Amino acid sequence: MRSLWYFIRESFSNSKKNFSTTLGAIVTIFLSLLVAGVVMLASFIVEEMGNSVESQVSITIWVHDDALEADVVSVEEYTRSLPEVSEVVYVSKEEALERFKEQTTSQIAENLDGNPLPASIEVALADPEQLEFVVDQITSFEAYPRVIDSPDDPSESIRYGGGLAEQIFSTVDIINLALLVLVILLVFVALIFINNTIRLAILARRKEIAIMRLVGASNGFIRGPFLMEGALQALLGAGMAIGSIALFCNYLLPRVQMTFHWLPLTFATASIWRIYLVLLGVGLIIGLFGSAWAMRRYLKV
Repeated sequence: MRSLWYFIRESFSNSKKNFSTTLGAIVTIFLSLLVAGVVMLASFIVEEMGNSVESQVSITIWVHDDALEADVVSVEEYTRSLPEVSEVVYVSKEEALERFKEQTTSQIAENLDGNPLPASIEVALADPEQLEFVVDQITSFEAYPRVIDSPDDPSESIRYGGGLAEQIFSTVDIINLALLVLVILLVFVALIFINNTIRLAILARRKEIAIMRLVGASNGFIRGPFLMEGALQALLGAGMAIGSIALFCNYLLPRVQMTFHWLPLTFATASIWRIYLVLLGVGLIIGLFGSAWAMRRYLKV
């Protein structure tokens, strides 16, 4: 225990003597871990957004006004029989007009000439990943061309949100890759700062280290303060990053959710604690590795 307090006391003393490089190391570790934490937090949020989008993916088939009821029923029954489909609902022209009136201003609805909206068949999926397969199955059904409102161009009569979730994930993957490169660069810079801080501390204490060797101090006792210094710098940087993310999650994110209430900006509490633990662990590894790197180069014990 006495050795531990000695290590801590010496690490603080060395940090004061090399304040500028120590501050640079702490700030760089803070920035690198903050970016890493933001990336992880964003990935959790985007995953929830993607899952939300996927869960709402549906297919809409526009029905021709003169389509035979038998053909419409046939398409409904066939679509309902597909195992990838969870629900099929027929929306009449009147129901479509009522929906339109609810979603738009009354003035626009009043200026409509009759009811130009077509009837439709709405299809909900049990497995959103099978969207393209279900669309192919429906469009290849024999009664489908006789039902749709654009038989000359069947693709114009069917609407679906295919690819939206995939686009979200692919875009985020690109952003995450760019941020990962930035994190690696910042970690490298942090290691250089820690290396320089420990190097200066070793040079400042070279006479004291020589005396320790003469009196028989162990290598571990000599190395201890330098390892502790790197660890404390990293822990301070990690603590600042964790505090910034906690501030965002507890105070800023709820306000963003109130403004953009239609976005699923949510994540499990366990996820945020995983981020904290990862940042703390990575920060400690950076500090210890940076110190060990410097001692291997400048401290021959």
